[in-house]
Amino acid sequence: MQIHQLKPIHKIKSRKRVGRGGKHGTFSGRGVKGQKARAGRKTEPIIRLIIKRYPKLRGYRFKSKFKSQKLKVTVINLDVLEEKFKTDDKINPTVLIEKKLIRRIKGKIPLVKILAKGEITKKLIIEKCQLSKNAKVKIEKAGGQVV
Repeated sequence: MQIHQLKPIHKIKSRKRVGRGGKHGTFSGRGVKGQKARAGRKTEPIIRLIIKRYPKLRGYRFKSKFKSQKLKVTVINLDVLEEKFKTDDKINPTVLIEKKLIRRIKGKIPLVKILAKGEITKKLIIEKCQLSKNAKVKIEKAGGQVV
């Protein structure tokens, strides 16, 4: 069998010619009026819509860039430190990650803030952490240091 010998199994349907009188006249399945009903039917390109939706405020990229770079502060309480650490231990974000008390945020070591919930009796040396006023007072009262 060769390519010129191939024939379709089904009959060839004649194309429906609309808009030329008869049952399918005038609007011919296009509804009434509007952009899509006109001859030619030039609809707006999609890419133009996307471009139009971009914000046109000055420096909008600049603002969104810094929102993503801001690290969220991870909170930890004094009662947790009392439980997990011994006297004269150094506490900093890397140590807290090793002990699995906090975890990295998007692969970066987060900022840590120590709050005053609970009591503390052990001397602890705290580095590179933010402290609430009450937490600082309690740590220094117990004989600890804030570096």
